[in-house]
Amino acid sequence: MSNIFLTSDTHFGHKNICSFTREDGSPLRPWDDPDTMDAEMVQRWNSVVGAKDTVYHLGDVVINRRCLKTLDLLNGSKRLIMGNHDIFDYTDYTPYFKHIHGSHKINEFMLTHIPVHKESVARWATNIHGHIHARDIIDCDYLNVSVEMTDYTPISLDEVLDRVRIKRETYPNLP
Repeated sequence: MSNIFLTSDTHFGHKNICSFTREDGSPLRPWDDPDTMDAEMVQRWNSVVGAKDTVYHLGDVVINRRCLKTLDLLNGSKRLIMGNHDIFDYTDYTPYFKHIHGSHKINEFMLTHIPVHKESVARWATNIHGHIHARDIIDCDYLNVSVEMTDYTPISLDEVLDRVRIKRETYPNLP
């Protein structure tokens, strides 16, 4: 049996992201260099994703083209939702991803990299997205799966469903 996982904003090979900070001044990521970051995120990915599982990566997969080869180390059948930093030629990504999309619908979810406008979300139940890293939109129609929000590990579709349910219970007066 295969499972479905989601993740976003791995930024493999991104040296500068190791020095970015959150609004409170704490580090955005707990690593000092991209090689250590990449190795740990590969280990975390493979600890939950099996060979027959499917992973939707919601963009910003690598920053440095040479780091595309990191994708060979990751378990599962990968599908890419293009992000604003996925700037290389389409053919650079095709050896690693079974499908490449601008957006994608799975069940009641609209998968995008950047959160979409509220009127666009209204056609779906929830917009699952990345892009904003360590922040969440306080709105029941959005869920951020950037690695900073998921302990740098892909999360299962079941976990996504649980997080959406908890968000709706936590904020019952929101749309």
